[in-house]
Amino acid sequence: MSAALSKPERPGNVILPGATLGVMGGGQLGRMFVHAAQAMGYHTVVLDPEAGGPAGQASDRQIVARYDDAQGLAELAKAASAITTEFENVPAQALTALAKLTRVAPTAVAVAIAQDRAAEKIHFQHHGVPIAPFAVIDSPEAVIAAAPTLFPGILKTARLGYDGKGQMPVSDAQSLPAAWEALGKVPCVLEKRVDLDCECSVILARGLDGKVVHLPVQRNIHRDGILATTMVFAGNLKPEVEHRALQAALRIAEATEYVGVLCVEFFVLRDGSVIANEMAPRPHNSGHYSIDACDVSQFELQVRTLAGLPLPTPRQHSPAVMLNVLGDLWFRHGTDTPCTPDWAAILDLPGVHLHLYGKRQARPGRKMGHITITAPTAQAALQTASRVAALLGLPLDSDGRIAARHPFLTAPSE
Repeated sequence: MSAALSKPERPGNVILPGATLGVMGGGQLGRMFVHAAQAMGYHTVVLDPEAGGPAGQASDRQIVARYDDAQGLAELAKAASAITTEFENVPAQALTALAKLTRVAPTAVAVAIAQDRAAEKIHFQHHGVPIAPFAVIDSPEAVIAAAPTLFPGILKTARLGYDGKGQMPVSDAQSLPAAWEALGKVPCVLEKRVDLDCECSVILARGLDGKVVHLPVQRNIHRDGILATTMVFAGNLKPEVEHRALQAALRIAEATEYVGVLCVEFFVLRDGSVIANEMAPRPHNSGHYSIDACDVSQFELQVRTLAGLPLPTPRQHSPAVMLNVLGDLWFRHGTDTPCTPDWAAILDLPGVHLHLYGKRQARPGRKMGHITITAPTAQAALQTASRVAALLGLPLDSDGRIAARHPFLTAPSE
């Protein structure tokens, strides 16, 4: 083993810069974790089945192996003083095996809950976190027994669904058998549609000592099940909504003695109540703005929780709007040949921060990067974001704002 990947002595629970931190997964979240760790003086090692992915490109070292490969896991544990994960579908058994050899955060228990929508909803319920009415659909008998009050609803696969995948709207009980068959008759959750006002998310970090800090509550817009826009500035959400979401997220984290960065997504109903949708045991797309708009990003918080370092309360220094960059933008002219967006025109605008993930091939629906717009005022950030959207060819409302189910807020008067 090279000196760069050695395990230096550490006082107590703190892993000091100069050590190596490991990450399971080679995607963009792993890449941004690697960047944050390296900026703080750590070395990094990534385990991923595919060579040269976003995280592997940036890391000091990559181990190319399946997530359940015993030899690869042993090699990762030998190289790293502590290990985290960049996505929740890493096998929980792999995290359990790693935890016998080195520090792992978050734990396999927390990750396993997030991997199964049914277990997740039961976990929320058990700890007093409000959720939408639901039923587990895992057999023909469960299909027949689904309560009429759950319709219209959304049928979601219990495992592996994300970014709108593994979901089907179900208008009535007669539509449920066909929907379940279309999803492969795998275990599912039928969730009642709610009277939605908007969506928001809470990103918190909980340390080894139980201390919790959080980013500002984010307001999110989804399109076709994929996050399109995140907006974070004063007046973005009502104070009581922020408080309810924060308290619920804290209960969820405390319930599993969570260590690491946790995101909980919420639905805000028209009556002002807040219900949990799902959790992610890792940094989240809606927190990417923190790299450019906060003094401590969600990825630095991930490094700090893993290494046992102190957790300062993040401060947002600029109003921010984040736009997801999907592979669709490479095909906006209707051709089969990808055409790179005009990044120079985008970067000519003030306060624009472009983050591309190093993915070699653009595909519709694929997350290729994100753009964060920061400005001295919320109004200025919103205006620049709409200009960016127009240049990229994102859908716009008739008044020139970004189109979505929940349009951009009117920013508070300055």
